Amino acid sequence: MIDFNNRRLEIDSLRALWAIRHHGGVTRAAEALGLSQSAVSHKIKRLETSLGCNLLHRKPGAPMFTGAGEDLLDYAGRIIGLHDEALLSLSRTTLAGRIALGLTEDTTCSDLARILGRFHRLHPAVSVRTKVRMSLVLRAMLERGELDAAIMQVFAHDVRPSDLVLFKEKLHWVKHPNFSLPQSGAIRFLSFDDECFYRQWALDIGQDDGVTLETVFECSSSAGIIAAVSAGMGIALLNERHLRSDMEIITGCLPAPPALTYVVRRARKARNPVLDALVAEIGSEIRRYGGLSIAI
Repeated sequence: MIDFNNRRLEIDSLRALWAIRHHGGVTRAAEALGLSQSAVSHKIKRLETSLGCNLLHRKPGAPMFTGAGEDLLDYAGRIIGLHDEALLSLSRTTLAGRIALGLTEDTTCSDLARILGRFHRLHPAVSVRTKVRMSLVLRAMLERGELDAAIMQVFAHDVRPSDLVLFKEKLHWVKHPNFSLPQSGAIRFLSFDDECFYRQWALDIGQDDGVTLETVFECSSSAGIIAAVSAGMGIALLNERHLRSDMEIITGCLPAPPALTYVVRRARKARNPVLDALVAEIGSEIRRYGGLSIAI
């Protein structure tokens, strides 16, 4: 048993452990952090030696984290957050002002929520007013000058040079295994409402190959679309993180969907030091962790 006074939780090692969870493995974590795989493995091994227990399973087919690793991850997130907040608090400047910020529903359940909470604690004189809308609505609000910035989805080919890229994700055609695609005629389509750019792509560009979709279900929430797919009501376009074990990815017979990218996009005329500070903090977080993540 290692003496308690000799144990240490090094921030860099905890950050590596957290990145492994975020990115799904040592190799991806190393790429995201800009380190070699051996460097990340060394940080974890040093942490394990300090604590006197294994944090990762190293056998094929085993869960990624041991019980001790899972326990430590919860603390690691809080320790890293407090560490980074403490450093920021020592270098902060007095900020005051307002930001009108747009968010999509899924980004409210992401790392961004933690960043916004910390920003509020560090800059209590800043008022951040948020509006949660679908991405197409947020784009229109930006164009009309109703928002200073929006955190939203765009197709990868629509990313602008001025956008801050947060994370990328795949889009898939999916169905329940028991739902059979018709040999001819229209395919039953489970769609978000007409404010969804997935739907626009599917009904316009997505049918260039002669595929006809019949919209039989409309819903503004991902939960509703997921439930309809699981009930075998038709096919849908869903983000990779929304896929479930009872879903089947459709390939070959439908046009391949474009990749998705989550971005911070400013209004064209938005020049605001408060907004600059918030975007800079989000960018710093991406560099520290090699990207952000969304809760499932």
